[in-house]
Formats: sequence, structure tokens, C-alpha cells
Amino acid sequence: MVLALVAGSSALAYARWTRPAADADAALADGRYDEALASYARAETRFDRLAAVKEFFAADYGHVMASQLWLLYRLQRYDETIDKAQRAPEGALPHFWSGCAFFEKARAEEKPEPRLAWLTRAEEEFRRAVEAAPDDWDTKFDFEMVTRLAAELRKQPKTPPNQLMQLLRPQPKPGAKPVRRVG
Repeated sequence: MVLALVAGSSALAYARWTRPAADADAALADGRYDEALASYARAETRFDRLAAVKEFFAADYGHVMASQLWLLYRLQRYDETIDKAQRAPEGALPHFWSGCAFFEKARAEEKPEPRLAWLTRAEEEFRRAVEAAPDDWDTKFDFEMVTRLAAELRKQPKTPPNQLMQLLRPQPKPGAKPVRRVG
């Protein structure tokens, strides 16, 4: 009887303690991204105050951090995404999200040298993401795409940002016959 009382009280206390995360999940489901981000930040602060709770409830902490990374990226707050990813646990896929943010920064950069630097950082982060989750085919695809794009950009550094993705398309050799498409 006492054990059931203690277990019930503990569950109730934990539910109250994680209320900001539940509020954030509800706001996210309703599309209220800024409100969700603020609630996830409150939940993260609670986890950060007690390291033992962060370790014991690692899945919940990972959910809070992963949701924040997704939201920051979705809201195009790439610098904040990168900063948050540096503090996030591996379960939150921090290298994937920082790789995505570095890639977007590269796409927006006008100058060739900083663009290549951002793309190189994206490549490094995606490599680490693949190492952390070797069975994730989406991450592997992103890594391979960024690697190919960086290699092509090193060959043609003056490519304008709006033509960056065209570097991934194979270019016909001069004088070659065009390929006839059927169907």
C-alpha cells in the first residue's frame, strides 16, 4: 500500500515537473511554434537544474532537445540551431540538425570562400551524424549530397548561390550528343 502511494506520488510529481514539455507538445501540434519553443526552453531549464534527472529521464530530455532543434531549424534560426546542437545529447540528432543549418547558411552565402567554409562544416556535421546513426538512410543521403556539392564547389567556386544545386547535375561534355529521353 505504501509502495503504491509512493509510486503514485512520484508519477504525479514527475507529470507536474514535466508540464512545460507537455504544453510544448500541445502547442507544436497546434502549429504555435514560438509558444512551443518557449515551453521546451522552460522544460530544458528544469532538466539542466538537476543533472541526475537529466540522466535518469534521458529519453524525455532528448525529446525536449530534439524538438527544440527541429523548431529552430523550421523557424530558420540557423545560428541558434547550431548553438543548441552543441549542447544536445546524441539522441536529439544534434549533428544532423547542425549539418542542415550549416548547409542553409552555405546556400544563402554570396561570397565563395565563406560559402565553401559553411558547406565544409555541414559536411563534417553530416559525417558525424552518419557515424552516430549508420542505419539512417536520410542522413546518409544528405551527407553524400553535401560531400558531392562541396567537391563540385571546390572546382567551380564562383557559382552563384541560386545555381548551387545545379552543380549536382551531370553536365554534358562539349560536343557530346544529347541524350534522347523516351517515355
